[in-house]
Amino acid sequence: MEKVNLNRNFTPMENLDKDLYKAFFSDIKEKINQSQYEALRQVNKTLLALYWEIGKSIVGKQQEHGWGKAIVETLSRDLQNEFPGVQGYSTQNLWYMRQMYLEYKDDTKLQPLVGEISWSHNLVIMGKCKEGSEREFYIRMTKKYGWSKNVLIHQIEGKSYEKFLLNQTNFDEAVPEKYRHQAKLAVKDEYNFDFLEIGEQHNE
Repeated sequence: MEKVNLNRNFTPMENLDKDLYKAFFSDIKEKINQSQYEALRQVNKTLLALYWEIGKSIVGKQQEHGWGKAIVETLSRDLQNEFPGVQGYSTQNLWYMRQMYLEYKDDTKLQPLVGEISWSHNLVIMGKCKEGSEREFYIRMTKKYGWSKNVLIHQIEGKSYEKFLLNQTNFDEAVPEKYRHQAKLAVKDEYNFDFLEIGEQHNE
């Protein structure tokens, strides 16, 4: 690596063109934000793919061997012993993985979309929306506008999908610049940090 000469004559900070520096800083900030989003997005897609495979495997073994609900409870216990402190392998969460696979396995539209938002967002949509078109709407809107889980719940309870169908709500406008980085909220999830075994202190 080429050694940088730190003894060169550089322009003192007080003499910098403020507008030029402001544009430079804004560009670097944008790169950081985008990199953070891409990193979160990739971890999230990997986690959702794992949950899909776990759900698929549970269904497959139950169908192949006639196993009942005991397999889910046993698997959960053994996974939590192997990965202590990781809440993603609770009995309830394994049932959700199984449910996601069963409900989406024949839906070619929803299958590729589940990895675009966090597991917590998916659980909200899966629990509160029953029709495929409604689920697709909320998944796409969550991804586009970076809705937090609480905002998503508010939108569902406020019947935003029904209002959209009646042309009472316009979701087709471009995302305002100041809200662009909220997209990270669509994939930021405590399950991602657990998955990486980082721990709660890194959640924020």
